[in-house]
Amino acid sequence: MAQTRTKAPSLRRTATALLHSLAKDLFDPYRPELHYMRGPGPRWRAKHAQRPASAVELGMPGTLHAA
Repeated sequence: MAQTRTKAPSLRRTATALLHSLAKDLFDPYRPELHYMRGPGPRWRAKHAQRPASAVELGMPGTLHAA
C-alpha cells in the first residue's frame, strides 16, 4: 500500500515567498495616483465656460421667470 503524505510548505519556501511578496510591494513601480485625473482639463473648461447672466437668470423686475 502506498503512503500518502500531505506536504506542508517548508519554512524556507514560506520565508522566500514572504520576502518576495514584501519586495514586490515595496518596490512596485505602478503608482495609480499618478494616473488618475486630477480635475477637469482645458477642453472641459472651454465647453462649460461661465456665460454672462441674462436678465431672466438674474430675476430682474419685469421679466418672466423660468420655472
